[in-house]
Amino acid sequence: MSASTASPLSFTITHTAPKATRFAPRLGKLTFHRQNDQRIQLQTPGMLATTSRGVVPHLSRDYYAQCEQSLRWTSVVFESFLEQNPPVPTLQNGEHALHTFLGFNPNTTVLSITARDPHDAREMPTNGNAHICAHTLRGVRKLSPEDWRSYAHSTKPDVLIALSDTPFTDPPYSQKRLTKSIERSAAWLLNILRPFSSSLPSPSATPDPKSFALFVPLAGTSSIGARRAFSESLREPLYGPEADALKGTGYTCLDDGVDGYTVDLVPLRASLPAPSNGDVRQDEMIKELVQTSLKPLPPAKPLLITGTSTPHEILRLVSDGGDIFDSKWAQRCADLGVTLDFEFPVRNESTNGKKQLGHNIYSTDYTHDFSPLSSSLAPASSPSDAVPTCFCPTCSPVKPTSRLYHGIDRPQDSLVEDSGRGEYEKPYTRAYVHHLLHTHEMGAHALLAMHNLAVLEAFFEGVRSVLASSPSMFEDEVARFAETYDEEFGVLKEAGDMWLGVEKARGKGRLAREKEAAGGDDE
Repeated sequence: MSASTASPLSFTITHTAPKATRFAPRLGKLTFHRQNDQRIQLQTPGMLATTSRGVVPHLSRDYYAQCEQSLRWTSVVFESFLEQNPPVPTLQNGEHALHTFLGFNPNTTVLSITARDPHDAREMPTNGNAHICAHTLRGVRKLSPEDWRSYAHSTKPDVLIALSDTPFTDPPYSQKRLTKSIERSAAWLLNILRPFSSSLPSPSATPDPKSFALFVPLAGTSSIGARRAFSESLREPLYGPEADALKGTGYTCLDDGVDGYTVDLVPLRASLPAPSNGDVRQDEMIKELVQTSLKPLPPAKPLLITGTSTPHEILRLVSDGGDIFDSKWAQRCADLGVTLDFEFPVRNESTNGKKQLGHNIYSTDYTHDFSPLSSSLAPASSPSDAVPTCFCPTCSPVKPTSRLYHGIDRPQDSLVEDSGRGEYEKPYTRAYVHHLLHTHEMGAHALLAMHNLAVLEAFFEGVRSVLASSPSMFEDEVARFAETYDEEFGVLKEAGDMWLGVEKARGKGRLAREKEAAGGDDE
């Protein structure tokens, strides 16, 4: 591979579990190389945060700055900007255009962009040979591979997720549809990899340096044959027009230009048949499909998995070699008023049945509960030798020692630097957040979001700690976690119902609903 096409991302596997296979838990280090010789390093297994229109939900820039040390990788869903042509982020100039436009610090934050929301499995119009369908605020828009390539070079993200022809119609899919899916996905990947200077470069053309790391979704939906065929196509030598299109890059196959792989669990689950009594568990089916995709591919590239729903599922995927996981489910808990409360490895097993993974703060049980949000992590103002400390701004708020900056006038890293010098104040309590939720204060969700992301990051730190110190005990610790915490996560559904009730207590039609409820009580 020529130096001009060297990737800005390097991945080093630092430790693997005793299993001598690709599908085993492993420790790794992702290093993003900047043009000014700066580096951002991320430990794996680890997490990335998701965004809505480029913003981590509920977190202002000041709040995000206080969480920057744990939120090192943030994913931006680009379809939310496609209602405008050209998309507004592409109008920003500069070396770190997307970071500048969205207000992220390029020295501390890795930004990735994906065309479609990987958690959105709603039915969509069929993709074509030259476009995918994206869902915007103004309806469905067509996005061509050429436009996606242009947007990537304009916005300069750290990581680009290649387009994939994922069907969003009702399964099952015909053999013809699956063949189209893997052929289109491979062709669109080729389009991303070709030099930007021209569509068909001459032998003397000098390709532009690769400015972003490229991750490719593993296509094939729920078909084992299609998933195997797509992965094998990435490793096939390039001939004819395909080789001519990548002349000068040094790539001998498509996989040479790929830095990592992604598996999107939400559309994958939607393509599976509905489970019935006696069937193989859906997670076992997903495990087989993911392993089928990975077997033909080199193991020394990171695997990004989106759409997990519980820490139990994350642990199973870590056991099979997963590296990066999105935090969408934890952020959704904050939307619904749930504070996460779990730990890995488990120190104290439950003696009264399985524990819930969190607390429904909407419940009246917390009206007069003045304890911190988590019992698994202690606030910094009252550290404990028995449990680790939670340094999130909810459990360990820091008294400011200098001016509070707002908006674009904030110097880089000012809040991060100040946070180490101020005194820790008392934590926000469950009763206080309960009050905020029932009075419709937006600050409640901000406090919950910061805490939930911190709990998830502490969870991954625990995973890495076990893999580093006692890799042979990892499976035993996973089993203890499953025995201690309830994977059904019933508290989340309960919170969703209460959230809906509180939401209906305000807004248009409130008086009519109250009158109807009062009439029902009289009867």
